[in-house]
Order: sequence, then C-alpha cells, then structure tokens
Amino acid sequence: MSDTADLRSSSKRRFLKQCAFGACGLALGFNHIESLVGSFAGNADSELSQDELWKWSKEALFYTQAASGLRCQKCPNGCIIGDNGTGRCRNRVNYKVKLYSIAYGNPCAVHVDPIEKKPFFHFLPSTKAFSIATAGCNIACLNCQNWQISQVSPKETDNYDLMPSQVVKECMAARCESIAYTYSEPTTFYEYAYDTAKLAREKRIKNVWKSNGFINEEPLRRLCKVIDAANIDLKSFDESIYSKLNGGKLAPVLRSLKIFKEEGVWLEITNLVIPSWTDDLGMIKRMCNWLSSNGLQDSPLHFSRFTPMYRLNQLPLTPISTLEKAREIALGSGIQYVYIGNVPAHPAENTYCHRCKKMIMERRGFTILKNYIVSRKCKFCGETIPGVWA
Repeated sequence: MSDTADLRSSSKRRFLKQCAFGACGLALGFNHIESLVGSFAGNADSELSQDELWKWSKEALFYTQAASGLRCQKCPNGCIIGDNGTGRCRNRVNYKVKLYSIAYGNPCAVHVDPIEKKPFFHFLPSTKAFSIATAGCNIACLNCQNWQISQVSPKETDNYDLMPSQVVKECMAARCESIAYTYSEPTTFYEYAYDTAKLAREKRIKNVWKSNGFINEEPLRRLCKVIDAANIDLKSFDESIYSKLNGGKLAPVLRSLKIFKEEGVWLEITNLVIPSWTDDLGMIKRMCNWLSSNGLQDSPLHFSRFTPMYRLNQLPLTPISTLEKAREIALGSGIQYVYIGNVPAHPAENTYCHRCKKMIMERRGFTILKNYIVSRKCKFCGETIPGVWA
C-alpha cells in the first residue's frame, strides 16, 4: 500500500475537472471546486506580501524566545529561526518576533481515498477518508514518494483555499467518515490539522494521522485528544540509518509510538523495507522484539515493498521473499497482525485471526472482498480482534 498524493499522474487543474465530473468522488460542483484554488502559490521565487502572510498564516503553537531568534518546540529539530527566517520544514516564519505557520488553510493536495490506502487495516474498513496535505516536512527521506510537496515550501506549490471549517464541510459533502492528515508530514501543518480535527469531532467525523512520528511530547499529547488513529512510519531500527536515510532520529519516534498507545489512539505501524538500507533481518527482529516488549503487539505492522524513486531510483524493488521473511520474524516476535504492502494479491494482504488463524478479512488492494469480523469478534472462534470496526 502506498499513500501518495498521485501528483505525477495529473495536474491540479486536471484533478479539479475530474472531480467536477465525479471521477474522484468528491461530490462537489465544478464552479465550487474551482473557487477552492488559492492564488498564494506557484512561484518559487515569490516573497510573501504582508496581506498574503496574514491571509495564509496563524501564530504557531509551541515556540519560545532564543538568543538569536525563536526556537520552535514542535518537533525534535528544535529550529532556531531568525528574523524573517524559516524553519527546516519551510513553513514556519519568524515575523516581527512571532512565529507563524504559513501552512494554514492552504493545502496543496486534496483527495478522497479509501482508508486502506493510508494504510489502515483495522480502522473503519471500506470507508473513505478526506485527505489533505500542505507542503513541507521536518525530515528529508532519500526515498520520499511525495517529495514534490514534502521538500518544498507552501510558497512553491499550487494551493487550495480551504480553511478548517470548509474542510469539514467538504468531508461531509463527500460522505467521508474521516479526515486524513497525510501525504506530506502533518506535524509541519500542526495548527491547521489540530483546528480542523477539533471541528471534525464536533460533527462526529474521525481524524487519522499518517506521520513519521517525529514530534515532541507536549504537542503530541495535545494532538492525541483530537485524533482517533495514527499510522506511523517506523523508518528503521538504527540511529545511523535514520540520520543518513531520513535526516531524522529514531528515539523520538519510539517515544511517539508509546505515547499513542498510552493516550488510547488506535495505532498501526509501517516499515518500508529498502534493499541495502532497511532489509537487515537482524535489525528487523530487534525492531519487532522492541514493539512486542513495549505493549505494541496488537498494533498492526505493515511491511511495505520499496519502489525505486527520488534519490534511490538506482535500487531494485524489494524481493518478495525478504518481505515474507520479515513477516515471519514479526509473527514469531509476538506481533499479532502483520501485513505485506505494495504486493498486489499477496495472501499477507488478508487478516487472519491471531487465535484460530483463519482468514477473517480478505482484501484485494483497497477492496474488502470478505469480512468475517462480527461485532469486533472472529466469526469462527469468538476472539476479540483489536481495532476500530464501526
């Protein structure tokens, strides 16, 4: 499974026209959708005017004064941002000694996706997620599948004019059961996502967080009060690899996994198995042992097949046999539900009861073909299946 924004397949204007005639299932009129496109973006060399700054920004949460500027405290990068400067994520600006997010109400990607695409396999199967993203990310993965939006600023993308209240309205119009903060890194558009999630909850809409988990504890615990599920990319189980491959750190991500569990947020984990980088079976075993020993054995683990792209386009596809060995290791470590993604029609797309081992949910891609989970229990043996099913 690959949670991409499909940016390579169509331009935004083509996407809007497709949506107008139902191809994307957004249930929105053409004139209405066209009005969502903002004039804020599209020129990498442009500077924000003062009017644009106030239209598209909101004062950031989680920052303090520092000797040489403002220290952002949202993620472990701890950027110190000087006057008129930006942080590593490219969307936080120090303007007149206040820190602003310029990724507020201006998503560059808006799609309706099956929830399975994120991937979530134990959270509201067969439902739709209204998916949004702004430009920016707080790490820099060599294999990033959405690098066109993650590695740029909101000033460099074509953006929609879609404030939180409008996101909720569009979600309801599209008959989506959840809003997904996804594609790029939602931690970088935290204020926008947080405000949207609060409004969504008032309308009984679920909120799901697809993230790298690279976030500080205080903002994460506040976030957990308004989101319902998270799928976290656990990039590897080695600090050196995290630094070289992703430009991040492992320890904060492990802390985030434990916090999601403590706060009662439904958690699924994705591990992309990249040849010569993250395919060491010994490292995978250490990772799985850590997950099991830290109470995460009932959090579904998705081993995803690597496809060559971005700065690792010289590498081969992950051998299916490597993914199968990784799955065996995870199951042997006590993890109850282990999946293989990006391998269409593989048996490990299906869900098997951790007690009786019978198939209780059959999948083909993002489609559920058979479902034998009844009232949260296995139809065959009565075991309760971890997840959010209704």
